Amino acid sequence: MIDHTTVHVNDIDESKKFYLEVLKPLKYNLVMDFPDMKAAGIGVGGKMDTWLHGHGAMQPIHIAYQASSRAEVEAFYEAAIAAGGKDNGKPAIREMYHPNYYAAFVFDPNGHNLEVVYHGE
Repeated sequence: MIDHTTVHVNDIDESKKFYLEVLKPLKYNLVMDFPDMKAAGIGVGGKMDTWLHGHGAMQPIHIAYQASSRAEVEAFYEAAIAAGGKDNGKPAIREMYHPNYYAAFVFDPNGHNLEVVYHGE
């Protein structure tokens, strides 16, 4: 089980705004904010699971967040595109993973590949 992950970003303020907007459909919010350290923790409720660290992006990474419905996947994708994310795969079934794998993919402002997936019932 993963407790949390760190995403290195070029601009902490831009990335914080982007992540909070695109993960709003999954009920993410700002849990911790350390402007002097160029760091912020986001998560659901009071549980932080993603650190944003503003000391420059390293190699782009892939992060998959789990949705509780297809509607959440679609809302994430729409919010991400509206917030300036770049399309990397519209919401659709990805049968190569399994028959109910419904996901969408976007690149964040730093080139990181964000996915939101619903595995079905």
